[in-house]
Amino acid sequence: MQKFIAIYLAPAAILDEWMKTDPEIRKSEEKKMEQEWNEWMDAHRSALTGITAGLGKTKRITTDGVTDTKNDIMMYSIVEAASPDAAAELFVGHPHFGIPGASIEIMPINPLPGMEGL
Repeated sequence: MQKFIAIYLAPAAILDEWMKTDPEIRKSEEKKMEQEWNEWMDAHRSALTGITAGLGKTKRITTDGVTDTKNDIMMYSIVEAASPDAAAELFVGHPHFGIPGASIEIMPINPLPGMEGL
């Protein structure tokens, strides 16, 4: 089995607009999505070998210094599967797609030699 990172993306502008939605409507929709996520997680628990976590505010570091920025990355999961296609199949129909413009990207995790245990 190979390890993969699944990156959950959603357009930052869509999320900004979502935060302007009436709080009662937003709360109801978020609760529904949370329930769907929990069901998906339970159904795929054997493939989820690492952490699934949300990500916070972004800092960009360049040779010019550090700046605040935004990107479309919301979360990540570490999963195990026999191949990249098998890993991708795990996410077909995922509740994350309830967010307009959302996507999930799958990439193999390739530890650098000598850094596996760090």
